[in-house]
Amino acid sequence: MTVVVKIGTSSLTKADGSISESAIDKIAKEVAIAKQDFSEIVLVSSGAIGAGLVNLGYVDNRPTDSRILQAASAIGQPKLMARYAESFSKHDISVAQLLMAPDDFFIRKRYLHARSTVEELLTSGILPIVNENDAIADDAIRWGDNDRIAALLAQLLNAEQLLMLTDTDGIYSQDPKKESSGTAKLIREIRSLDKIDAVVGGTLGKFGSGGMESKLAAAKMASWAGVTTTIADAARHNVVADSLHQVGELGTIVRPKPNPLPARKLWIAFAVQTKGQLVIDRGAQEAIEKNGGSLLAVVVLEQHGEFDSGDAVEILNEDSELVARGLVSCSSSELKDSLGENVGETDGMTPNEVIHRDELVILSDKHY
Repeated sequence: MTVVVKIGTSSLTKADGSISESAIDKIAKEVAIAKQDFSEIVLVSSGAIGAGLVNLGYVDNRPTDSRILQAASAIGQPKLMARYAESFSKHDISVAQLLMAPDDFFIRKRYLHARSTVEELLTSGILPIVNENDAIADDAIRWGDNDRIAALLAQLLNAEQLLMLTDTDGIYSQDPKKESSGTAKLIREIRSLDKIDAVVGGTLGKFGSGGMESKLAAAKMASWAGVTTTIADAARHNVVADSLHQVGELGTIVRPKPNPLPARKLWIAFAVQTKGQLVIDRGAQEAIEKNGGSLLAVVVLEQHGEFDSGDAVEILNEDSELVARGLVSCSSSELKDSLGENVGETDGMTPNEVIHRDELVILSDKHY
């Protein structure tokens, strides 16, 4: 069984952002224990940027300048890997470093190379340790966390479980660090993230970049990939093995969707940034959900935002509910003058097909 374990910056670093040796030792020991029953484990680890920022003089906060973040990653990554190698060597586990970016999952040739490399490492008994390629990839910096990388990696490897270790017990009905009345309750199990009524926010750590919002987004990606996700507290004793075995009431478990999406459609649905919105009526919604056809210009009632051909957009119904996401075949300016009209390509205007069915992902619960 292949599993992916992701641990965040706040769980690996001290208050000043430097690497916590005790935290690295803890995760190494617990992964070693878990490998007795789960031999194929991939560790996704943040912490490089936080570790490197200290050398650049940032001890109070995380800057937003991408050049500083990239330089910090270049400084911190070798420090982080050296510490991991030392800790895992105590358990006779060899490690390998993989630096990945979003395109490694969505360009088929790179996707296949990435998968074969990880599979070879796992077959050889090596523990792959994955981080975003922050030092050179702007897209990775804009994603700003390893949560979605972990979810896509789980899909890439056909993993059965994704464990996301963080600085809280799991997902709460309200933010427990802001709710003083004590009414925030830990949600033990989620079967539909589309219906979850949890109040989440951004990162709480000074040097981290994720937060519960990004973990929910990653769990949703994993769910649509057919992967079970557990969100748990990294500080808890034996959290890795207990979470993977689903022992007792530990963290929050997010159950997978019954019909997984392929990698490219996962990217369209959750990874790529949307540039606009298209509003369609109920009849059009029913048609694309039941028939799986393309989205035509004639059914678009409204458009919002500016986008170019190939950009991602959200498709909403008249109640502003998310129906789908897709990559458009025309720009917003081309579409603007023909909303609701059945215009053909031969007219020299907007093509009738706004989003081809292969570039369209239906996300409403009714469809699945």
